[in-house]
Amino acid sequence: MPAMLITYDGKNQWLDFGRLTRAIKKYEWVRLTDYSYAIATNASPHEVFNTLRPCLDDSANLYVIHLKKPFTGFGPQNVNDWLVKHMGD
Repeated sequence: MPAMLITYDGKNQWLDFGRLTRAIKKYEWVRLTDYSYAIATNASPHEVFNTLRPCLDDSANLYVIHLKKPFTGFGPQNVNDWLVKHMGD
């Protein structure tokens, strides 16, 4: 199943990302950083974006990016294992 990077942030310090993270966690997911997740889905990046965008106000940024090997990173082993498992060649 293809992997995608979901990354977001907001200019409004009072913005609540709870609704967005609940929507992200409906997919198979792993958290990469405070404001980024990788998900596994057969949906297109456009479809994922259209699902997640209503969870944010106009002050927020949201990107959905298709992930593909190779990759390099340093982080928790469970995150590295998830990425190896879900990222296509």
